[in-house]
Amino acid sequence: MDVPASPLLALPGAVEGSGADAGVPAHYGNPLGEQRRLAAGQALVEVPRGVLTVTGPDRLSWLDSLTSQRLIGLAPGVSAESLLLDPHGHLEHDLRLVDDGETTWILLERAEAPALARFLDRMRFLLRVEVADLSAELAVVGSLGADALPVPALARWEDPWRAIAPGGVGYANPAGHPGADWTWSETVVARAELNSLAGLVAAGSLRLAGTLAEEALRVAAWRPRLGADTDERSIPHELDWLRSAVHLAKGCYRGQETVAKVHNLGRPPRRLVLLHLDGSENIVVAAGSPVVDPGTGAEVGRITSPALHHELGPIALAVVKRNLDAAAPLAASVDGLLVAAAQEVIVPADAGAALAGELPKLPRLGSAARR
Repeated sequence: MDVPASPLLALPGAVEGSGADAGVPAHYGNPLGEQRRLAAGQALVEVPRGVLTVTGPDRLSWLDSLTSQRLIGLAPGVSAESLLLDPHGHLEHDLRLVDDGETTWILLERAEAPALARFLDRMRFLLRVEVADLSAELAVVGSLGADALPVPALARWEDPWRAIAPGGVGYANPAGHPGADWTWSETVVARAELNSLAGLVAAGSLRLAGTLAEEALRVAAWRPRLGADTDERSIPHELDWLRSAVHLAKGCYRGQETVAKVHNLGRPPRRLVLLHLDGSENIVVAAGSPVVDPGTGAEVGRITSPALHHELGPIALAVVKRNLDAAAPLAASVDGLLVAAAQEVIVPADAGAALAGELPKLPRLGSAARR
């Protein structure tokens, strides 16, 4: 999509991100230092978000009917997350929402904004809603526990990942869950305000971090990202996304049957893990690298989000086969070289099947006739 380059890229030391993070700074010359400041709430980071708005009196009930979260009655200023799924329950869009009483603001991966805007526009029918894509006019700045931005804000979304949302369920062990410290928020500003932020940086009154810093802290918080940790087969259960973005008791929406069936009766076919990687050989592990059994070489998963954390060192989110032993030795394969990896379970192998043991067993067809 055609979005102007960020004015922050003109700051000294700024290096542009790549892939989904293109167009905004990846770092300003000191990624680990920026990460420490961001973690301490002492820096801001521009994130590559698209911004949609939905106005009209039917907006919340309409979005509720299309997506996985209960949005009817969402109070002004309260943040929520919801997923748009395909008819088979596969992830299509991650919507970060906040309503101000007149407008619902939707933040999402920048590249996904045009497709979601087209979909929503087709689904309006006779409802009193209007959809606008303002991605080219607005920018989004993120922070961890930082004070209000020194420029006018249009909307502020606070990530609900810190706790299990009402109607949701968490598969990860809640004891010591790193998401409890994930005080991430994203603020929508006019794109012109990025020039004001650049001026404050030049004056020495503001510190910035790049997306590499935010990504490393996200990985350490076990926070999934659409497009990074997902593919065309991903369902919410595999990534523990029922924690923040799915209401299991709300009305019908596209993909609900898969969500309910896997949670109540089945098991997700894959599961998210955190890998602690051996950094002694300085081998760069990239997204997409196979995760293998070092003894047999058999592939058991894929690296999705690698990062260098300022305290944990080299880490990565990875999606692996559900039945992989939680104690199994693992390695990331990089051009034939193996990087040892210690597995930290996020989604356990027994996730799902919440009601499997409670359902009555029906007699097999024909058994009554044989008695």
